Amino acid sequence: MGSTVDAANKGVNGTASAKKPTVIFVLGGPGSGKGTQCAYIVEHYGYTHLSAGDLLRAEIKSGSENGTMIQNMIKEGKIVPSEVTIKLLQKAIQENGNDKFLIDGFPRNEENRAAFEKVTEIEPKFVLFFDCPEEEMERRLLGRNQGREDDNIETIRKRFKVFLESSLPVIQYYEAKGKVRKIHAAKPIEDVFQEVKAVFSPEAEKSNAKYLGTVINCRGQSSCSYEPKAAAS
Repeated sequence: MGSTVDAANKGVNGTASAKKPTVIFVLGGPGSGKGTQCAYIVEHYGYTHLSAGDLLRAEIKSGSENGTMIQNMIKEGKIVPSEVTIKLLQKAIQENGNDKFLIDGFPRNEENRAAFEKVTEIEPKFVLFFDCPEEEMERRLLGRNQGREDDNIETIRKRFKVFLESSLPVIQYYEAKGKVRKIHAAKPIEDVFQEVKAVFSPEAEKSNAKYLGTVINCRGQSSCSYEPKAAAS
């Protein structure tokens, strides 16, 4: 019975770094715009963006023993165990040179959440929650015109229902711990990012000099200018 998790464990349980990475969970309903905002956060604040779904798909595509196991489970209509997804996330974190991560679309439910904290011994710094009315998310998804099979009204509404039933308890759990940063996501992209910046900039100012240069002028929490460093040889 332990073979599923054993397959995921291979090569992952190496020596962890002494300092635990900073992890931020990014949650929001389908069409809330969290993927777009993650790209902005990566660009402006130096985080690495990890998607659990992308990692599962990449593992399947790799043709590894673990990937074949995941593919077979999905084909059989089974849910991939939390430990398997978490080990892929953990491996991606350990193999990346960064120490700041956005984990997008995970945890999907309370079981995911509890398993992540138990397996990785990492508690997220906070949850970035993109709060968007269902009507707006529906409008965006139907307007994407990307030809995706799941962009039809029936499937979209099922996805909303799953999000509400599964992910909201996770948000409520972290809200009780004071760890939810709610973003009003129905606005235009740039306006949404202004809210995101208000969340990230206070902490980013402490570390941005390392990435962008020396702070030469600060007029407020999200209004600093930098003198670029010379590129490292």
